[in-house]
Amino acid sequence: MSIGEDGGYGDDRGPGTGQTRTRLPDGEGDPYSAARRSRSGLSSRNLVTIVGVVVLLIAAIAFANRGGSGNSETAAGSGDSAKGPAAAQPTAPTGTKPVTGKNGGIASGFAKTQQGAESAAANYAVALVSANILKPKERQAIVQQVFVPAKVDEMQTKLNAAYSVDFLKKLGLDANGNAAQGMTYVSRTVPVGTKLVKLSGDTANLEVWCTGLFGTAGAQSTNPVTSSWFTMRLQLQWANGDWKVDGFSQQDGPAPVNGDVKTSGADQIAKAVQQYGGFTYAR
Repeated sequence: MSIGEDGGYGDDRGPGTGQTRTRLPDGEGDPYSAARRSRSGLSSRNLVTIVGVVVLLIAAIAFANRGGSGNSETAAGSGDSAKGPAAAQPTAPTGTKPVTGKNGGIASGFAKTQQGAESAAANYAVALVSANILKPKERQAIVQQVFVPAKVDEMQTKLNAAYSVDFLKKLGLDANGNAAQGMTYVSRTVPVGTKLVKLSGDTANLEVWCTGLFGTAGAQSTNPVTSSWFTMRLQLQWANGDWKVDGFSQQDGPAPVNGDVKTSGADQIAKAVQQYGGFTYAR
């Protein structure tokens, strides 16, 4: 899922970009193979449903970000052609502890450095596109933990409106964001890499390239779990001794060619989501 750009981050680019360290299982097959087998069990009706759900999620995030983040930077890219893209940094351990703890299950205590800002952006991207963001109680805790104090009430109101009861119903969820009995709603984000766009004093603009799983796993599901590639753009501000989100948006891609991998059953997906935990991401 994705939304359009929010105006960019300005012309000045910060230090070299980096990639987050994460543990992923070795894949089978060639992900860049030109050929792709058709997936059995996925009817045209289900494909239409998938597209519809992705559109709904895009609309919700766009609604939450309506009005912008208050930043006045101009669009990124203008005047940068002479500088050229910065090379990605190696993913070898730096020896610097990325965070000091967790608050409500979300990493906290990031250093006021490029490494700290990138680590914060990766972890906040996971929280902002999680299944818990759809649940009113959990959403309130996420907003209070992730956003700068001055934006907490505003974002709480916007996200409550975006993830309304009607919206949740269209996803097959009840008013509390829970799937029907025997179903498991999946919304899990995995950061692939981070890029620092600009770091200046108490503010940082970053992009987090992500892949994710979205949909409902279950025998009777009309919204099967599918994968997506998107980029989260986050504006961070240093507040109360930590990096916090001042604004965010999302756009499509970059997306690789899908690998020639056999689709798993709904029960396998549901069990995998329940059995495999996530990570704290860090540079």
